[in-house]
Amino acid sequence: MSQITANNLQIEYEAFGPAEAPAILLIMGLGAQLSRWNIELCEALVDRGYRVIRFDNRDCGLSSKLDEAGVPNIGEALRSGVPIVAPYTLADMAADSVALLDVLAIERAHIVGASMGGAIAQIIAALYPQRSLSLTCIMSTSSNPELPPPTREASHALLAPLPTTRDKESLVEDALRRQLAVASPDFPSCPERLRQVLVEEHERGFHPRGVARQLAAFLGSGDRRALLRTINVPTLVLHGADDPLIPVACGRDVAAHIPGAQMRVIAGMAHDLPVALTEVFANAIAGIAQSRAR
Repeated sequence: MSQITANNLQIEYEAFGPAEAPAILLIMGLGAQLSRWNIELCEALVDRGYRVIRFDNRDCGLSSKLDEAGVPNIGEALRSGVPIVAPYTLADMAADSVALLDVLAIERAHIVGASMGGAIAQIIAALYPQRSLSLTCIMSTSSNPELPPPTREASHALLAPLPTTRDKESLVEDALRRQLAVASPDFPSCPERLRQVLVEEHERGFHPRGVARQLAAFLGSGDRRALLRTINVPTLVLHGADDPLIPVACGRDVAAHIPGAQMRVIAGMAHDLPVALTEVFANAIAGIAQSRAR
């Protein structure tokens, strides 16, 4: 892994595959470190002829933390109905991604995002068409306010406060409970592997204040339907049929507003990237990427 300065931030990233291969930029979601793009998927994409870049978003992992911006009170804003005041926006995070491409001397890339990362990827494809070869949007949303909300259990997993006891073991168990609340029913993760991933994430970069700022950016950035209509690159929307956090109707709305977008719903998938679906994801991402060349 390496760290570079991009958009006046330190961004931690990792690249796989030959530098001369077409690039795929993987953008992760809320509070999720680059390792959530599992190594099997990165290697599968390299095997299909691509250079793969995964990275920590601002306020996450080993990238810059913006603690001087304070912590937004999201709970109070949601209860009172007042607008969320976010210290930065998803457009700012999209600019981070493009700046990373700049530093790596990548003129254009296939843009892939998951969850909040899917929203960031949408913004890149819309605002930076000259940098985007294709768009794959996984388990994300248009933020249309009329779309169905998360289930109560999934919402609790996202918004519940941290445990009062904050030693490493308690926090890892809390993270495990939250992850299992949105995990794919037909593609369960190996419990030992999932726990180890969460332990490594905790040790590498546990930073709940950053998660709060990212969530404020996501909730405060507004409806993207008008922006989606301007996207003109080959687009694939992937979504789990059983997603309790961002229901499948949200993915369908993304596809409905991007001209020519393809929609694929995966039965038994919820709000995660199961290793068991590695070949499905890799084939889907490579398929829409290859459509650019046809």
